Amino acid sequence: MNWKKKLYSIKNSSILIVVFIILIGCKNDKEEVVQSRVEVLPFYNEASFTPKWFSKDNDSLKNFHAVIDFSLINQDGNTITNETFKDKIYVTDFFFTTCPGICPKMTANMDLIQDAFIDDDEVMLLSHSVTPETDSASVLKAFATEKGINSSKWHLVTGKRSEIYNLGRSVYFVEENLGEQKTDDDFLHTENFILVDKNKHIRGIYNGLNKTAINQLIADIKTLKKE
Repeated sequence: MNWKKKLYSIKNSSILIVVFIILIGCKNDKEEVVQSRVEVLPFYNEASFTPKWFSKDNDSLKNFHAVIDFSLINQDGNTITNETFKDKIYVTDFFFTTCPGICPKMTANMDLIQDAFIDDDEVMLLSHSVTPETDSASVLKAFATEKGINSSKWHLVTGKRSEIYNLGRSVYFVEENLGEQKTDDDFLHTENFILVDKNKHIRGIYNGLNKTAINQLIADIKTLKKE
């Protein structure tokens, strides 16, 4: 009888050890995505996204590429400009409300960022419609309501197509054009999310369809907040 009890005890101990190892492994996986890969994020100034490394007080940053002035309309019918994001870190992307492909996943992942920083006034989100002729403020409002978007945290914007497309291609560099010259007639469609700091500088590009990339983006925002 004793040997049976001993065998039972060993079996239970083995199960506990396996469970412990699995839990530790899961914990390590989570820890891998809660920290940035670097202590200070690089800066970017062109479509190849070659990182540039500067200290935050480096004189080179005075004339470094930054987000230009813009004026767009959000889901509440309010004018959104650079001033809206003054002293803010923000994540931006490009989408359209009737998109059946990548946009729903992008919106769901942007929502993860909204949830992560819902009580943080320093962090905001900005999504540009690439079909502004159909995505009016009222259409964006209905979409925001359906998706549970917080209007004080996350702006969905419409406006002049030429301005939105110029921002996407020439300012945020969200679309790789492989040397092609594109016009407003060429549809802008990309899964990229762009991270912008409080000084309007681009500090990261992320695949908006990839959960690991989103976790990395959340970690990088936390790193940026320490600057």
